[in-house]
Amino acid sequence: MASIDILKKWVEQSRRIVFFGGAGVSTESGIPDFRSVDGLYSQHFEYPPETIISHSFYLRDPSYFFRFYREKMLPLDFEPNITHKKLAQWEQEGKLSAVVTQNIDGLHQKAGSKTVYELHGSVLRNYCTKCRKFYPAEFIRDSKDVPRCSCGGIVKPDVVLYEERLDQDTVEKSIMAIRSADLLIVAGTSLTVYPAAGLLRYYPGSRLVLINRDVTPFDNEANLVIHDNLGNVFSQL
Repeated sequence: MASIDILKKWVEQSRRIVFFGGAGVSTESGIPDFRSVDGLYSQHFEYPPETIISHSFYLRDPSYFFRFYREKMLPLDFEPNITHKKLAQWEQEGKLSAVVTQNIDGLHQKAGSKTVYELHGSVLRNYCTKCRKFYPAEFIRDSKDVPRCSCGGIVKPDVVLYEERLDQDTVEKSIMAIRSADLLIVAGTSLTVYPAAGLLRYYPGSRLVLINRDVTPFDNEANLVIHDNLGNVFSQL
């Protein structure tokens, strides 16, 4: 039986699907993977992306941080793709119990998903570091230099930077969902970023599916591996 047919059968039989996704879920909406090194970085930025989006760099040079953030990490004009839409459909049908995502673009919610655990936060939430006043993403986009609250504090995106810890409540809810899943689909992620990748260890079942263009460190542990683009796979489900 072909891999896609096996996956179809498992999806049909499941009632507690959990989807764990990474950057590859959103690249087909046109959002670039900001970790990959491309011409834009070398043309405009003097440091590796991982350095710029670290907590220490944010404190040291907020002006440079926000310049990079606006240019590379504010995907406000993109739309959900077939993967986002299919997951939202499964949730509405009572088949999918949660989406666990490493992405910060909010496209799962834009597609209609309700139960979404954002391990790395969201660009759509921004708070003053002094008074905690909320600001939308457009405020960051339209600000000049470092975005400032009316109280004078810096308005910081609610995204997890390098050197910052994941939100413990989000992690615990993700673990609970993964533990109770009857089908765990892991897609569009290289599974090299920890602690997020380590959450797969909590899945006790026998239907772990990995969908990714490239080989991952977890391929040998999966029950089904599909090396393909997500759009190709989800358009057949």
